[in-house]
Amino acid sequence: MHVCIHDTIETMGAHAARTGASAIREAIASRGSANIILATGTSQFAMLARLVNEPGIDWSRVTAFHLDEYVGIPPSHPASFRRYLRERVADRLPDLREFHFIQADAPALSAEIERLNALIQGRRIDVAFIGIGENGHLAFNDPPADMETGEPYLVVDLDERCRLQQVGEGWFATLDEVPRQAVSMSIPQILKAERIVCTVPDARKAEAVEMALNAPVGPQAPCAALRMHRDCWLMLDYPAARKVLRGRPAV
Repeated sequence: MHVCIHDTIETMGAHAARTGASAIREAIASRGSANIILATGTSQFAMLARLVNEPGIDWSRVTAFHLDEYVGIPPSHPASFRRYLRERVADRLPDLREFHFIQADAPALSAEIERLNALIQGRRIDVAFIGIGENGHLAFNDPPADMETGEPYLVVDLDERCRLQQVGEGWFATLDEVPRQAVSMSIPQILKAERIVCTVPDARKAEAVEMALNAPVGPQAPCAALRMHRDCWLMLDYPAARKVLRGRPAV
């Protein structure tokens, strides 16, 4: 795992965008197209703002997959991840080949899961842009997470700490408003990506960063699975890295 600690959120976001963009360019150059995974949340703001302006990417050759979404939330809802990604990515990249959004408000959720699984099954994913939750989750795979499933997408229950994080970030006014389930990409599917760029700012994520770097890999520490990946880039700012610094220099 490449651990990169930055002085500011802006430099962290820029480095994360460059690292992912290089994988996109390489995929287009070698295969003529690229497939990417995009996450949401406040941790991704700086990275996405840079990524959509990265030079030399033919976005008409790029297909994007959606990492996770709340069950029952319509795309008009202020907390909708579809809305987030449309506003910050799809609307800014009109040439983007395709964006496969999770329709987690679909009347037949099992059919939606089947649709998503069919879309991504067997596809090479060139880069996954993700984050880590305060409870150590990857996507919405809260502990204890299913580390063995063969399904690319699944319905998961959200634990209280995860739901409180959504209130703390301002997406919902109260805990009762936060859905109790989500459609999430599975951990095995995330780990299939050729490159993972995991962007994690803020002191409130310091415990999760320590978990990612030091905890035993298993259901109680979903983010520790990143250490199993051959090309994972963990992008941190100093507050997020405060428990694991041990003399690591900034980049």
